[in-house]
Amino acid sequence: MAGVGASAPANPACKIMTFRPTMEEFKDFNQYLVYMESQGAHRAGLAKVIPPKGWKPRRSYDDIDDFVIQAPIQQMVAGQSGLFTQYNIQKKPLTVQEFRRLANSDMYCTPRYLNYEDLERKYWKNLTFVSPIYGADVSGTLYDEDIEEWNIGHLNSILDVIEEDCGVSIQGVNTPYLYFGMWKTSFSWHTEDMDLYSINYLHFGEPKSWYAIPPEHGKRLERLAIGFFPNSFKSCEAFLRHKMTLISPSVLKKYSIPFDKITQEAGEFMITFPYGYHAGFNHGFNCAESTNFASIRWINYGKVATQCTCSKDMVKISMDPFVRRFQPDRYQAWTQGKDSCPLDHTLATPSTTPELQSWLQRRRRKAPSTSRYYEGRVSTNSNSTVQPGPESASDRSVTVDVTLNSEKTAESPNQALNCEPVSVTSAPSIHVTHSLRLNSTGAVLFSETDSQQAKIETEETVADILSESSIDYGTSALYKEQSSIRLDSALQGLETSENRTNAEIQNASFSEMPLLMPELIEERVNPQSLAPEMPSLTLKTAKSWRHPLRKPTARAVPSAVKQQAASDDETLEDCVTKEEEPETEEWAKPLAHLWQHRKANFQFEREYNTTAAKTSPHCAVCTLFMPYYQPDNLEERRHDVLSAATESQGSCSKEVGLRSRPLIPEICFAYQEGPCPLNTLLEEDGSSPLVACNSCCVQVHASCYGVATHEVSPVWTCDRCVSGDLAAGCCLCNLRGGALKRTSDDRWVHVMCAVGLPEVNFIDVVKRAPIDISAIPVQRYKLKCIYCRNRIKKLSGACIQCSCGRCPTSFHVTCAHAAGVPMEPDDWPYVVFITCHRHQVKVSKSELEVGQTVISKHKNLRYYSSRVTQVMAQTFYEVMFDDGSFSNDTFPEDIVSRDCAQLGPPEVGEAVQVKWPDGLFYGAKYLGSNTSYMYQVEFEDGSQVLAKREDIYTLDEDLPKKVKGRLSTASSMRFQDAFFTTQGERKRRRTPNSRFQTDYIAHISPRTFTRNSETCSKKCYK
Repeated sequence: MAGVGASAPANPACKIMTFRPTMEEFKDFNQYLVYMESQGAHRAGLAKVIPPKGWKPRRSYDDIDDFVIQAPIQQMVAGQSGLFTQYNIQKKPLTVQEFRRLANSDMYCTPRYLNYEDLERKYWKNLTFVSPIYGADVSGTLYDEDIEEWNIGHLNSILDVIEEDCGVSIQGVNTPYLYFGMWKTSFSWHTEDMDLYSINYLHFGEPKSWYAIPPEHGKRLERLAIGFFPNSFKSCEAFLRHKMTLISPSVLKKYSIPFDKITQEAGEFMITFPYGYHAGFNHGFNCAESTNFASIRWINYGKVATQCTCSKDMVKISMDPFVRRFQPDRYQAWTQGKDSCPLDHTLATPSTTPELQSWLQRRRRKAPSTSRYYEGRVSTNSNSTVQPGPESASDRSVTVDVTLNSEKTAESPNQALNCEPVSVTSAPSIHVTHSLRLNSTGAVLFSETDSQQAKIETEETVADILSESSIDYGTSALYKEQSSIRLDSALQGLETSENRTNAEIQNASFSEMPLLMPELIEERVNPQSLAPEMPSLTLKTAKSWRHPLRKPTARAVPSAVKQQAASDDETLEDCVTKEEEPETEEWAKPLAHLWQHRKANFQFEREYNTTAAKTSPHCAVCTLFMPYYQPDNLEERRHDVLSAATESQGSCSKEVGLRSRPLIPEICFAYQEGPCPLNTLLEEDGSSPLVACNSCCVQVHASCYGVATHEVSPVWTCDRCVSGDLAAGCCLCNLRGGALKRTSDDRWVHVMCAVGLPEVNFIDVVKRAPIDISAIPVQRYKLKCIYCRNRIKKLSGACIQCSCGRCPTSFHVTCAHAAGVPMEPDDWPYVVFITCHRHQVKVSKSELEVGQTVISKHKNLRYYSSRVTQVMAQTFYEVMFDDGSFSNDTFPEDIVSRDCAQLGPPEVGEAVQVKWPDGLFYGAKYLGSNTSYMYQVEFEDGSQVLAKREDIYTLDEDLPKKVKGRLSTASSMRFQDAFFTTQGERKRRRTPNSRFQTDYIAHISPRTFTRNSETCSKKCYK
């Protein structure tokens, strides 16, 4: 291991290195890591280590067939051209034997291939077909307990500080995780939680391919991902931590992002380094084991690691104990927020420091004499969990240095807790033997006979999955779920009987329900218990896995045209021309002289462009994502527009030197597989100069319109005005004005329309012209715009449609923009996400008063006038069921495992049993509570129902179309058949799901409240 301490940075090419340590070098994991970094291995972000010949972590893998993978996930991938989004759907529990049979079945098996390059091509070509199943994030280890070298269960890195000092066990971070893969199962581009190191050992099976980007180029990948997935970035700046984004090596090459790749064979280790982005896929059935660890060098990375802000349970580790212990000279500055630590990705971790030596010496003195393992009995019954070793959580008193609250987006050093050292806790492990035995600590090891008693029926489970031709949407989850092994009271779980009936299983203690969420164990915590001097909390949680575990939204392919009904809002008889009638709608009044069926009036066009130039965002192209008309503040916007028009008096804006940041991402112009050419008109801060046409007064960003640097001047003319064709109009819509560019067939089109239509292509992306519209399907020209079809005689142009599900609402780009339809950049392979008026989030409704007359739904499913008789606050509980489904409107009295009326709500994370309307009991985890106001309304027949505010309409509110269609008056038929449908109506009515039939029977009890639609994914067990 010569070479430690070399001054010049090694491995300048940042290539993945392979190491072959001797048995002597292999004995000290941390020292060999120092040697690897001295050789520059960390600069690639990934390295391979081949153990010495003869070293094995486990004698045999023949005895793990009955081990249960509690929460396998099905990976559904959507996308094209090397850019994909991966969605994860939880499936039924499987044993390893069942999983192996599934992986080797005709549907999921590895295809024939010539070499690894051929298999790699097949992977990226067929990624979106036949969604594979991944046995990921299974807590446990396959190492034999006597293995000391490179034991993933105890690497003895400084990451153990959070376990020693704070008693915090983060599954998969400082404890091992197992991963059972099959062909095409993938891990998307990501860095480890808190940018930690990770180690991965492939126990057996087919190889695993890895891609890695050097840490010094990680920001380039982030910028590329943000460009292709702007909507994800808008929702969460750290969206790559969701582990949903797949980018092929061909795309990385085209955008000149350095990367390297390597194949991991069975029996080999892979090490990832801090801030090393990596991704990959499995070649077939295999099993890997992984965990995180840390070194002195990591501390500076952990200080500045980005955090996911949109998930409740992403791993976040307080850096306070690490800085205090290993960087004491910087601790004072750290607590004051003045510790600046610029990262140097070329520096290797030091072999030792005085603080590290001191910590290691204290650790040796505190080393317990007994085994460091907890050894729990592994059950293969999906309704059972692994029970832990003898150490009880109540035996220890610690505080928490790990925060999982998504609301705490930035770590405050001043709020970090001071953890007192406690005894070392153990990593969970799985030890499979052929007979029941106890070790020196009294922990129970795996018993083959117990496993046979609790075994899942192999034939039935595998047949269910093989028979699925599509994804099982019934098991989709709204939150991240972790398959984990609970390690409490192993001795208490030995009396499992194979003769238990279904009823007994359903009524079993809720302590047997599997852990699906981070578990918070609190021992009589009072408000002062979080103070440093009164530690009393123990936290168990799990590492951040692929997020979210849910099905993908129903979206058509970008070029698909959804079938449009004869009318969206009106009948065909109403579709008569109203061009001579005065305009009544506010959004259309400024456009009265701009419709193309009217005679061209260049002066009106100049006035419109001048007014638009004075209105944010001051660019005729960027305004696609910021419409001038805003229905929510109509009067304010109207005043601004009128004021600007009065001030302009038809003259063009001549302000020089104005700059702003364009709202249109470059990907919207370069909608192609190839790289986006560098836009030289964008400054380093992302801004671009604004230029106004000297003739038509249209104002645009130079980058949005493709104006060359030398052409930016106070006297500039747009392409249309240069050609002299002042009467030209857009061939894709019915409005004049705005920024026009020439098409490849010598017509004109709005740049805004070209961006909004997915089939349109900018031939020269830098110049934004010419524009190719030949790929627009004929169906788009046949769609009827809901805004202009009643204003002009002859329909023309191509329409876009609402992006929400199968909504066929159609409109021209400029019509939708003028009417204030929200549009925003979308993730690849989509360009623009459009939300029609039907799917826009409604403004919060005003509260109702007792005695107020409203319109609400009767129990016969029709709407009638009614009167509010009572307003009440109802508390609902939020629970996550064991199958992954979620409910946020569970009544407290439905929690049957606890008397909530007397004892109050359960602790967050506590296992409970819920009585569902179908009469069955289901295991769940309590997540929290929410309060909703319920309104009791009375109809003319004297019947009463409870309803939420969103289901009630006041007399001055606009009624949705579905409500208008079912609105009835019953004043003259008070005691007749007004409130009871006829036989014919009953036949036409859609029958509710059997589970929810009781919800439509109106009682005074709050139980008549209809369950939220989110609970519909809940599965019924038989």
